[in-house]
Amino acid sequence: MQFDRDLASPKSDLFCEVRDILLAFSEVSETKKEKITTYSYNGSGLCHMRTMPYGVDIGFLKGAFIEDKYGMLHGETKRMRVLSLEKMQEQELRSYIAAAIELNK
Repeated sequence: MQFDRDLASPKSDLFCEVRDILLAFSEVSETKKEKITTYSYNGSGLCHMRTMPYGVDIGFLKGAFIEDKYGMLHGETKRMRVLSLEKMQEQELRSYIAAAIELNK
């Protein structure tokens, strides 16, 4: 399961920090899948996360509609954008999560 691989990764500390922040938001839940760990808000898909060699990637499912005020999102699909973190950037992360939750309300 990807969650187990993320916990065994050299970037597991960052993964756990981001996970704790995600799960601290009210009504955000986690689903551990074979290939990715996903997060939902009130039953609606919010994002997924996995470790990478450089850190973690958080894929916001409606990220194309989030105001990218920090210029940190990347991707070219119609809907999804990815936030790649090499180190914790808590203020920015919380801002993107809050924006993603607003889109799911």
